[in-house]
Amino acid sequence: MRDPAGLYDLSIDVSDVPTGLHLVAALTGFADAGAATTQLSDYLLDTLDTQTVVTFDNDELLDYRARRPLVYFDHDHLSDYTPAALAVYLATDEVGQPFLLLTGYEPDFQWDRFTAAILQLVDLFQVKTTTWVHAIPMPVPHTRSIGVTVSGNRGELIESMSVWKPQTQVPANALHLVEYRLQELAHPVAGFVLLIPHYLADTEFPVAAVTALESVSAATGLIFPTDRLREDGREFIAKIDGQVETNQELGKLVGTLEERHDSYMLDNPLRSPLTDIDGELPSADDIAAELENFLALRRSGDDDPLRS
Repeated sequence: MRDPAGLYDLSIDVSDVPTGLHLVAALTGFADAGAATTQLSDYLLDTLDTQTVVTFDNDELLDYRARRPLVYFDHDHLSDYTPAALAVYLATDEVGQPFLLLTGYEPDFQWDRFTAAILQLVDLFQVKTTTWVHAIPMPVPHTRSIGVTVSGNRGELIESMSVWKPQTQVPANALHLVEYRLQELAHPVAGFVLLIPHYLADTEFPVAAVTALESVSAATGLIFPTDRLREDGREFIAKIDGQVETNQELGKLVGTLEERHDSYMLDNPLRSPLTDIDGELPSADDIAAELENFLALRRSGDDDPLRS
């Protein structure tokens, strides 16, 4: 294998990146049901302060004919070219906590070398945990919360959040290989597979992006602004409900999926880590108080990555 470091360029000095950060990864290009990964990546890049840390070499990793870049034709000449991007960013969440974000296209080529490059970066920046997200279509109803399957070696997340634990062969994507290699190194890693209603798999389903953000938050403690996505999700669901009410066949389908879902969940009670002991979401005041305590501990303790 050629040197994995040849796949990427560092955009800033390594010393400018705090050590011990969480790495969050979301790559587009495979089984992106509900456009969950695309929405997650776009939303984080659009709403958070980010700085490019690492840029990967498109000519080594990208099949241009499979995913052609865009050019802008302006009357009689080309005025703009938008190349694909695969990069690691230094980002800060809503309350100023820094983390690393790997996002862009899933590599078409050199998976082993790309994986080795990610492991190099995890070691270089002394990454604390790695969390990644993707989404697949499943026969579940949109009227229930989106479930997740959790993989990796973080048992507490698997136990508290994974609603479906199959034993099966699945088509891999590049981050599966990254997770597999990180597990071999005993690095804390969690992969979240969002289970999206199959009849919404080809849509841009805002609720999927909210679930992706909630999953990342549960794994890392990072906090993200979701108000706009939640409002978009409520509007989207209202439109779907309107179609279900006027379409007898669709209504029957959703009803059947609800019965199967509820029957399955009765045998698999699972309390979300975001709820209290009674299954209720905490109030805004409770969240604010917990957040204030958390930040106070971070400022006074040794676990603050900005102090590294």
